[in-house]
Amino acid sequence: MSVEAGMGQVASTGFGLRARLIRSSGWSAGGFLISQGLRLGSNLVLTRLLFPEAFGLMALITIFIVGLTLLSDIGVSPSIQQSARGDDTDFLDTAWTIQCIRGIVLWLSCFFLGTFAAWIYDDTRLELMLPVAGLTLLVSGFNPTRIETASRHLMLGRVTMLDVIAQVLSLAVMIGLSFSMRSVWALIIGGVIAAVIRLIIMQYYLPGPRNRFRWDQSAAVELINFGKWIFLSTLCGFALTQGDKAILGKYLSLEVLGIYNIGYFMAGFPQAMISKIMSQVMIPLHRECPPGASDANYAKVRKLRAVMTALVFAAQFSLAFSGLWIIALLYDDRFLAAGAVVVAVACMNVPFLIGMTYDFSALGQGDSRGVFRLLLVKATVQTVFFIAGMEYYGLLGAFAGLWVSQVLVHPFVIQLARRHGAWDPWHDLSYAVLGVILTALVLHVHGDALLSLQSLTLDQ
Repeated sequence: MSVEAGMGQVASTGFGLRARLIRSSGWSAGGFLISQGLRLGSNLVLTRLLFPEAFGLMALITIFIVGLTLLSDIGVSPSIQQSARGDDTDFLDTAWTIQCIRGIVLWLSCFFLGTFAAWIYDDTRLELMLPVAGLTLLVSGFNPTRIETASRHLMLGRVTMLDVIAQVLSLAVMIGLSFSMRSVWALIIGGVIAAVIRLIIMQYYLPGPRNRFRWDQSAAVELINFGKWIFLSTLCGFALTQGDKAILGKYLSLEVLGIYNIGYFMAGFPQAMISKIMSQVMIPLHRECPPGASDANYAKVRKLRAVMTALVFAAQFSLAFSGLWIIALLYDDRFLAAGAVVVAVACMNVPFLIGMTYDFSALGQGDSRGVFRLLLVKATVQTVFFIAGMEYYGLLGAFAGLWVSQVLVHPFVIQLARRHGAWDPWHDLSYAVLGVILTALVLHVHGDALLSLQSLTLDQ
């Protein structure tokens, strides 16, 4: 109960739900903007210190590191956010213990995956690089659950500030390493140091009780029962978030994959920002105000969804129209092709953006099984259409395949939203019409640039 007294009581007595939502959304958005600005700035510096192949090689390493993270996720964070025991010390310490064990197992797995990655991509450097990069998973496993507790109670100010400080220090280290080493090893070692810096800062400067190794059987059962569906969901999440790079690693050279990764990072900015806000705000909102319980709750959720979709649409299409100019302004001639990738990805994501808030209605009400079923359909359809498009029509065909797959799975998104009383048909219809119109305008303006994507595909 000390955690609840230290943070939950402040949340309930100091601020109403509306005030906490506004404050948390502001902190989350502000922190994300600063974080992405720092990443972009460091990216501009790093592209001048390193070479495109280094970013392609790092993209392959990231596939496996993120893949391990996703494929072993049992949903500790959403469990803490939605559980009735989310403020209980025994529950939190058990969750932390599971998280630590997972980090150790993931790091050990990197030794096997290094050998596998070196074989599948025919690059022996990966055999050593992956275990070193995997140290980030080991370190991150010891992050305190106070981070999730802050999110549970929509008290994100301190966490956001500490995250920004940790990132500033980490990027300074990474740039320094890149300047002295001029190698992809600078990115790998810098990533490990970044994880250590964040752990130290969160451990010593985030208020609340320290975690201790503990095993409460009832807490473990609840975490595992909820988390087993999160685990299966993240198997699908890996295909959705990293499948494109894993597949393109067999079609494109490391240099072109690095260029693709630069463009994808730029184009994914709006989606990543809104996803971060929603993961920290929408789950607590749906827990406290389930939209299917009353008209008033439905109205609150509907209003927030409309605002978030409007923001992400504005940012996404701003990038779609200006992506070529932004890349030309910020990067040297070696990375100019990334501009067409920005335009293509910005347009491709539109159907997904319309329904991206609905997943959190299910998670906020503990329906991790429903989320898994939806993600399984998404991952299957997306992978099939992406490979088919790439195989027959090159990179442009792969992007078109992703767009078509997202349209085809939207009825399944609606089905999940209706189950929890969250579906808003007028929201979907109005943004679908707007999305089609704006996408057509982008294709009219940048059609020639998009056709140039075909030249990036290697002949097989």
